[in-house]
Amino acid sequence: MCSFPGLNFNAQMADKIVRLITLIRKQVSGETVPSVTEISFKAQPYLVLISCILSLRTKDKTTLEASKRLFAVADNPRDMLKLSVPDLQKLIYPVGFYRNKSKVILEASRKIIHDHGGSVPSRREDLLAFKGVGRKTANLVLGLGFHIPAICVDTHVHRISNRLGWVKTKEPADTEEALKKIVPQKYWIELNTLLVAFGQNICVPVSPFCSRCFVSRTCRKAGVKKQR
Repeated sequence: MCSFPGLNFNAQMADKIVRLITLIRKQVSGETVPSVTEISFKAQPYLVLISCILSLRTKDKTTLEASKRLFAVADNPRDMLKLSVPDLQKLIYPVGFYRNKSKVILEASRKIIHDHGGSVPSRREDLLAFKGVGRKTANLVLGLGFHIPAICVDTHVHRISNRLGWVKTKEPADTEEALKKIVPQKYWIELNTLLVAFGQNICVPVSPFCSRCFVSRTCRKAGVKKQR
């Protein structure tokens, strides 16, 4: 098992997690992938970034539909800036906070052109300089957009990692750092896609489907009050 300098990598825990990741991958193999993951199949970091922005506080189905409508009209920052705010709002409605997101998208597109030569930057620090882009979005763009190893911790990854007993953390940032010490780097990019699908279909927030979960026997079920 590989180790990573400075991370105090736990090889024994990593072996266990790899086995569980394999089981989770098998369990969600027939499920729909998260919307941003589907968008990432086009291999365009800009689409991943914009789709990530749209996905915040929005259901996957709504995000995917809005992303497809928008990208059919503008799939690059220059074409995006040709849209008026009202037109952009109409295209992305009804994603959550669509009025504010339309301004964020236009500002990000303008920054990409003016500060980065028209291409989405591939450094986390540069991505975090965009208004409306936090660490979760930045890591998802790095992983799905550029194939740069990064662990994206959203509500599903944070909840499930704690529920399974992989980590014991209160904040997503702490979860990310803890996971880096126990998850081999080759799984970092895939982890979000797997755990989101797992969290949407099996390990749901309330009353998870433990009776048909492939990893139930080794799960600590931390915080679970009722099972199905």
